[in-house]
Amino acid sequence: MTFVDAAPNASADAERLPFFVYGTLRPGAPNHTRFLSGRTRSGEPAHLTGATLYPGPGYPYAVEGPDGVVTGDLVTARPEAYADLLATLDRLEEYTPGDPRNLYDRVARNVVRTADGTLVRAWVYVAAPAVAARLRARATPIAGGEWRIASR
Repeated sequence: MTFVDAAPNASADAERLPFFVYGTLRPGAPNHTRFLSGRTRSGEPAHLTGATLYPGPGYPYAVEGPDGVVTGDLVTARPEAYADLLATLDRLEEYTPGDPRNLYDRVARNVVRTADGTLVRAWVYVAAPAVAARLRARATPIAGGEWRIASR
């Protein structure tokens, strides 16, 4: 199944969505303990359809498109830590709403929970349009759609 939204859901910005992480925020990766420890109540395997994973300089980019699957984790924030975590992750990903210089855009997308195939709406940081265009033109996708710790 492929599901890609045409545009970010503006009303979702007010929602407290979980986060889909696929790079340095995954368990065992460099930023997991630093940014998520103590701020989350759960994490579970999931995948994003309609995106392809590309390597970046020490971290990956999910690039939206009609094909591909990105493997990652669905992370649910503790309610009392949500606002702080959202702001922290926006800073980490250098995301500012509406800024054309963004490397990533934070978008609400459906991801698939691996355990039971349930679709869950989540925040995903995807490559911003200019970055996505460069990656499609010049980079080789990461085979299998999973950024592995051993290859980092």
